[in-house]
Amino acid sequence: MTDVPIGIQPLTRFRPAIQADEFLFEAVDYAQRIRQRLAGRVVWNVNSTAAGGGVAEMLQSLLPYVRSTGIDTRWSVMKGPPEFFRVTKRLHHALHGSSGDGTPLDDEAQALYEATARENAAELCSMLRPHDFVVLHDPQTAGLAPHLIDAGALVIWRCHIGHDIKDTEVERGWRFLFPYLREVPAFVFSRAAYVPAYCDHSKSSVITPSIDALSPKNQDMDEATVRAILVHVGLVAGDAGDGVPIFLREDSSPARVDRCADIVRLGPPPAWTTPLVVQVSRWDPLKDPIGVMEGFARLAAGMTPGGAELVLAGPNVHAVADDPEGASVFEDLIAAWRQLPHAVRRRVHLASLPMADVQENAAIVNALQRHAAVVVQKSLEEGFGLTVTEAMWKSRPVVASAVGGIQDQIDDGVHGLLLKDPRDLEEFGAAVRRLLEDPDLSARLGQAAHERVRQEFLGLHHLLKYARLLERVDRAYEGEGRPARFVAPVETQ
Repeated sequence: MTDVPIGIQPLTRFRPAIQADEFLFEAVDYAQRIRQRLAGRVVWNVNSTAAGGGVAEMLQSLLPYVRSTGIDTRWSVMKGPPEFFRVTKRLHHALHGSSGDGTPLDDEAQALYEATARENAAELCSMLRPHDFVVLHDPQTAGLAPHLIDAGALVIWRCHIGHDIKDTEVERGWRFLFPYLREVPAFVFSRAAYVPAYCDHSKSSVITPSIDALSPKNQDMDEATVRAILVHVGLVAGDAGDGVPIFLREDSSPARVDRCADIVRLGPPPAWTTPLVVQVSRWDPLKDPIGVMEGFARLAAGMTPGGAELVLAGPNVHAVADDPEGASVFEDLIAAWRQLPHAVRRRVHLASLPMADVQENAAIVNALQRHAAVVVQKSLEEGFGLTVTEAMWKSRPVVASAVGGIQDQIDDGVHGLLLKDPRDLEEFGAAVRRLLEDPDLSARLGQAAHERVRQEFLGLHHLLKYARLLERVDRAYEGEGRPARFVAPVETQ
């Protein structure tokens, strides 16, 4: 396993974002109570990558605030062979109701999963002490749970993904994970609909993900800085103007964007004045980048309002360790791009953003989202759309699929526009066109979206909910000992 360094950020840093001192005081008081309760113990977080994807981003931004309260919190990343991550990617698809690459979740897959979990757990158990907390994130880590519980840890399994409909694939995924979760005392899901029917609901909590408004990805950025960054990385043509491509790191130290994006395009970058339709996400089939491109191509076949162009942006495909599909999805996207008519292809840009410095990457995404005329997230399935929350915080008009957690983020027509059917390219094109043609509507949706995030989806809300959960689990162990097992899953007919 690899330990990820964690900085320190005071809770008072939230004050300008939340605009509610009484809530901040409540959080500070609660943090002091939890620190006293957990004195001498560690709160471990374990996931499968330190960079790329929403889980890593949330841990990177949230854990420094926890450390600032005097709670000993740590972050470890589990390791495994490529075959392990192919199995867990298959599990990821299954819990989303998709068959993924169709490989079986059979005894061979189970044996590989267990062997990798056992090796990682052995290393972590050598550092654990009784009653340390371990928060395990997503299917990759579930196999560690029995070993950590036997070592005396209080384990919480946090599943960031799920599907509203419990179909055959979803049940297949849960049957695979069931043996490792039966003694876990607490679960966290992003939506109530994601909680498996056979899970003890008294042990399940719903905590929606959050963003850090002051991180490099979400901090305020003036127009001159946005332009300087986008011109430097190659996403926008022309002169950088008077701006400088700088941002503030998590520790508030100044930094400069030095690296450039690797962009597949035909012809020059879009001009600064060209409206951009932007989707930022991993190169994942469930994010449907080809569908976004094809939907835009239909829109662009006519007269696109303002001559808008499309930017599909994601991480460098070799930089995300737990996503073996990224490279092949990106190759398929390029192949589909090459089939577009010449005139349309000139207006579609495929950008692989540098990941050598994750905070620099975040600043590039920040600038791109702030410059976007419309931000889209046409996911086929989505546990919770962090990129949607990011765009909402920046007051951008959003077109997103009415799937998964996105339905909890946006009220259609109030905070953005929702697609009833994410596969309906005509519906997608009409929604994008509507926002491009109606700046007043775009501004109104963007303002409402920003306020929605401020009230519900900032990190301080997230941290307070976790603090209450830790206290509840700890009290249960004091009074009742190890919790009961939950009921075994039932085969889907």
